[in-house]
Amino acid sequence: LVVGSALTPCGPRAPNTAAAPAGMAHEIEYSDKYCDDDFEYRHVILPKHIAKQLPKGKLLAENEWRGLGVQQSRGWVHYCIHKPEPHILLFRRPRGTDPQTGLVNGKPIDPSTGHVLG
Repeated sequence: LVVGSALTPCGPRAPNTAAAPAGMAHEIEYSDKYCDDDFEYRHVILPKHIAKQLPKGKLLAENEWRGLGVQQSRGWVHYCIHKPEPHILLFRRPRGTDPQTGLVNGKPIDPSTGHVLG
């Protein structure tokens, strides 16, 4: 995310219908998506009791954030830690990501940067 870049809404918010660990899904808040020229972004707000499970100062791999009960389509990468509010997870994925496969024009996304590989 470039500071000062223009971010715009990416479209309507899709309802969250996936199954989650009991008692967690309804407590996690999801932002609408917003975009710049290269990425779409969203943030996820974890309740304090779930946030206590977060490793300090570490970006989460997909299996880790899904293990906390975060539910999103494929291709999202936890790319930044907002130190004043570590219970807010910041995600991005390249624009044009297929939400079913997590691929962009058939190419995978680097899970550590969110950029398209190859």
